[in-house]
Amino acid sequence: MDENNNNNNMIPERRNIPDEFKWDLEAIYKNIEDWQKNFDEINLKINGLENYSGKLNTGPEILLKFLKDNEAVTFELNKLYVYANMKSHEDLRETKPQELAGLAENLMIKYNSATAFFEPELLALPEEYLNECLKHEGLELYKFFIRKLLRSREHILSHHDEILLAQVSELSAIPENVFTLLTDADLKFPNIRDEDGNLTELTEERWYKFSQSKNREVRKNAFIGIYGTYEKFKNSIGALYAGSVKGNIFYSKARKYKNSLDMALFSENVPESVYNNVIDTAKNNADLMHKLILLRKNIFKLDEFHYYDLNAPVIDEPEEKINFDRACDIALKALAPLGEEYIKNFETGLKSRWIDIYENKGKRKGAYSWGSYGTHPYILLNYNGTLRDVFTLVHEMGHSLHSYYSHENQPQVYADYTILLAEVASTTNEALLLGYLLKNSEGENNKKWLLNYYFDMVRTTFYRQAMFADFEREAHNYAESGKILTPEYMCNLWKNLNVSCYGSNMKIDDELCSEWARIPHFYSAFYVYKYVTGFTAANAFASSILNNENEAVSRYINFLKSGGSDYSLNILRRAGVDLTSSEPFERTMKLFSERLDEGFKAWDIKLN
Repeated sequence: MDENNNNNNMIPERRNIPDEFKWDLEAIYKNIEDWQKNFDEINLKINGLENYSGKLNTGPEILLKFLKDNEAVTFELNKLYVYANMKSHEDLRETKPQELAGLAENLMIKYNSATAFFEPELLALPEEYLNECLKHEGLELYKFFIRKLLRSREHILSHHDEILLAQVSELSAIPENVFTLLTDADLKFPNIRDEDGNLTELTEERWYKFSQSKNREVRKNAFIGIYGTYEKFKNSIGALYAGSVKGNIFYSKARKYKNSLDMALFSENVPESVYNNVIDTAKNNADLMHKLILLRKNIFKLDEFHYYDLNAPVIDEPEEKINFDRACDIALKALAPLGEEYIKNFETGLKSRWIDIYENKGKRKGAYSWGSYGTHPYILLNYNGTLRDVFTLVHEMGHSLHSYYSHENQPQVYADYTILLAEVASTTNEALLLGYLLKNSEGENNKKWLLNYYFDMVRTTFYRQAMFADFEREAHNYAESGKILTPEYMCNLWKNLNVSCYGSNMKIDDELCSEWARIPHFYSAFYVYKYVTGFTAANAFASSILNNENEAVSRYINFLKSGGSDYSLNILRRAGVDLTSSEPFERTMKLFSERLDEGFKAWDIKLN
């Protein structure tokens, strides 16, 4: 297979791609027959887990035996699930792998049902009894796992009330379900003219592509088409969002939390100060975003800059094709500051066929890193030789090596890291690659593209998500104070947040004020702040590593090894990143400021 030509750019059938460019799923199961045999065995073992129901109070030996048996089942169950789904992603046209994925999903549901007794039963045990159990040899390993579960004891209600809340949960899911149906199925957007003058149906999926058009009229019409449609439905969607907020408030009161935000942060033991740090940093450094808007306004020589100009390309992506071998060479050089061991593990991944590299007919789109405690990590790519693809490679390998280090150094119960930590390693790799390329890439256009790539990351991952977090906090505070969330209130709040974020250099169009109505994340309240903390922690790690700060690399590798063995903030703090302080946030903003100055120099634009 010619990497550079790829059969005259025709997408090949999977059978025509050499094995060396495909992941090795035989490292999990030799064939489907082996998978089926393991499936039948685990299906029977899941039945055995139900036998522990009602017996956890009969002694520490029974509790330990359940935990061990449960781990043995999940070890195999996760392998079954991962293999079946990855096998199906090789070619979505093949029906047998889809069947396996469906069977694995059903088996996972059966397991969840069989073990549903565990947490309620554990939480119902007297604390004195559990303290005695934890002294038992073997159970000490599970001390943090059990203590973490017990934290929620004060928020667990009586059996009768828990049944009522479970029944109410179906009602509380209605706003999100209706929002999804409305925006995915029923909402229709107008037709617009594309770059060639062809009449094209506008959809959410096509909006991003149109927003990157070099034709400003296309961008404007796409913006008006999407946002103008949401503006027309702001009353209906506003009622849905208000209902979702009311649901959050109901649960926070029923479960005796201070408020909705306290409830959302509780499970990962995150203090409100971290959430506030995210919002305060973006607000206190809004002048840097205003400066970025000014840069883009000057690059395009616009008298008036609008939201639909934000994604317009300021520079074309370099056209040079980067074959996969060279991409790996670039990645290894960029990540060399992480040390020889890290690079050796990266190379092991390449040699051991962790990666499914190229597109083939029927293959799942996009990219991801996956695996389980019973496998090495796997990466799905659709590598096409662009510089952006090199960033995707290091990003996904960041996830994979985080999992590799965690699984190699933690027992199964603590092997998986939390959502709060999930994007840290991947984004650290991207930051290291960007720093390397800015230092070593030749050509002014390459530097401009890299700077703009970074600016877009800061804008969309830090500032935009911080603005989302601010909106959620304000909306919930408003409703919790007894006031009514109206579309007018939310439009005014959204307008003010945009004015604060982007400044006077960007005109806030009326349609933009209804953007809150198209954000699905708002139906999973107080989630988006994690994008900001992940980006901040990653930039803090990369900065300390590139500056050769004392023990920066060893602290970072220890972070990768920690899995979920402690609360996320404690793991980060031991590695030198304290998200309860302003320091890592200020470090991120300092780098943004420095690179903004580089941007003005690169485009030869003088600040007035």
